[in-house]
Amino acid sequence: MQYQVFVQSRPDKKFIASVVGIPNCMVEGDTKEEAIALVKDVLEQQLENGEMITIDIDSERLKQKIDPWIKHIGIFADDPTFDDFQAEIAAYRQQIDALFHLT
Repeated sequence: MQYQVFVQSRPDKKFIASVVGIPNCMVEGDTKEEAIALVKDVLEQQLENGEMITIDIDSERLKQKIDPWIKHIGIFADDPTFDDFQAEIAAYRQQIDALFHLT
């Protein structure tokens, strides 16, 4: 298996290495190589006690949680008065624009 490791140097000449996407998998070392070796050891210890698995998420349900208005899309699709309603809105906007000389 391969994992991405983010390594950064600190002003005190130390290096921090962390495994991308895995919480609590961060170490500090005196050199870049030491930090990488230490983070590899920490990751191996974590994987001994657990495993990485893949799960599927219902994206439609997730979208509705992120944007609660999605469930309302298309509610006027069968409304015979909706075109009239839109025309009234357009006419009102034109009146307001003319009133404030926006056109």
